[in-house]
Amino acid sequence: MKIANYVKESYTELVQKVSWPTMNQLSNSAVIVMTASLIFALVVLVMDLAFENLMKAIYSILY
Repeated sequence: MKIANYVKESYTELVQKVSWPTMNQLSNSAVIVMTASLIFALVVLVMDLAFENLMKAIYSILY
């Protein structure tokens, strides 16, 4: 009985109390997330290339 009551209350809360974003807000948020992801990926790429070149330089000196 408690589980059924929990599901009913959860559904009521989702339908009546939660404020869902508009399509415009959702698309703006998606653009922000995609931009941030791209910037993060570029930062990781630059760090990876720098580390790769550093390791190549170290290995060329040692061997």
